Amino acid sequence: MTDKITLKDLHKSFGSKIILDGINLAIPKGQSTVIIGGSGTGKSVLLKSILGLIDPDQGQILIDGVDKNKLDRADFLAQFGMLFQGAALFDSLSIWENVAFRLRQGKTKLSKSDARDIAIEKLKRVGLRSEVADLFPAELSGGMQKRVGLARAIAAEPEVIFFDEPTTGLDPIMSGVINELIREIVVELGATAVTITHDMSSVRVIADKVVMLHNGHIQWAGKVEDIDNSGDAHLDQFIRGDANGPIESVR
Repeated sequence: MTDKITLKDLHKSFGSKIILDGINLAIPKGQSTVIIGGSGTGKSVLLKSILGLIDPDQGQILIDGVDKNKLDRADFLAQFGMLFQGAALFDSLSIWENVAFRLRQGKTKLSKSDARDIAIEKLKRVGLRSEVADLFPAELSGGMQKRVGLARAIAAEPEVIFFDEPTTGLDPIMSGVINELIREIVVELGATAVTITHDMSSVRVIADKVVMLHNGHIQWAGKVEDIDNSGDAHLDQFIRGDANGPIESVR
């Protein structure tokens, strides 16, 4: 299987604190890779490094086998969609304008009418009626805002979609709905998905491949169906949510 994203010997420190310590990782094209680990293990730094929001101290990031730094930045970013942790909607824009924001920018620059039509189509795909298109984020519940964020992430039908803690702040039922939507949409688009989360219920629904970070290293990587029989004490402790084990808890 072809790899969409390849990380080679990636290092990143902030002062004396080492966050990423030689990460080597292949993210397969068209699959869903979920990155897990406790707080401060480098999940967000890894994601931001891929997106170019943080420059690694050392190492290489390849997109379809090409060094990210050799790609045109606009073309590079056009490949990606992103569902942010808090939905991150623009309060001053209507729902459809939020969803269509990217379609009206850069090289795309669709007309207002065409962009609105696509936005309404994507809203329907995530289970929202067209009536919400002219509302504003403050008029929607947290779960509905998360759906709008998902609609925005897929509006331009990107090749890669990043999900940053997609179920944070949602009740168990809505979390399940969002997880199922993510899985369905990734399969429909044939997209490569990269999710960072600590929610094991999300992992079991979303993931094809699971990667666990610990102390700046990849502690374990494998298929989602193998996580319960990994033989790795760190992963076992994380899955159980046990205070006792090789992962030290901050007290």
